[in-house]
Amino acid sequence: MTSSFEFNTYPARLSDAERDRALRVLRDGVAMGRLSHDTFIRRMELALAARRPDELAVLTADLPTENRFARLLFGSVEAVSGFTVRLRRAWQAERLPKLLLPHPAHGHPLRIGRDPGSGLRLNHETVSRVHAELRHQGGLWVLRDLGSTNGTTVNGRRVVAAAVVREGDQVGFGHVMFRLSAT
Repeated sequence: MTSSFEFNTYPARLSDAERDRALRVLRDGVAMGRLSHDTFIRRMELALAARRPDELAVLTADLPTENRFARLLFGSVEAVSGFTVRLRRAWQAERLPKLLLPHPAHGHPLRIGRDPGSGLRLNHETVSRVHAELRHQGGLWVLRDLGSTNGTTVNGRRVVAAAVVREGDQVGFGHVMFRLSAT
């Protein structure tokens, strides 16, 4: 009498390296303009949920896998373009007019805007009447937007409510830009 045993076999589980390779191909695809952002997000979600190698293969089948030379070339171009952006910002920052920080012992906030009663009056159409205030609080300088129409920025990022600023920061009120300075 012979007996036979059957064992259920399951497909091999995906390794992290396989999943990372697929995600890298998807990232390269969106970087080269072969995938829209929405398609990239959807495929990335599917890649993270995939359980079998064939599920990953379907997600990257229409994308070319770039060789090492192409990856090196794209990386170099990205590094150079990032450098030129940083260089342009540094060049513009040095040419900006200085906004001297008030003496901390003064205690009153510096109001900024088009209003004649402002401590710093900026007569420009992109600056609101009551635009922002700069206050020394707890040893830090805090820049607060006061509901301006065209916004307040610190180093290119819009201030939603308030932001801590330091000497050397680039601040903007509408389209009027300054570099903060203590001297």
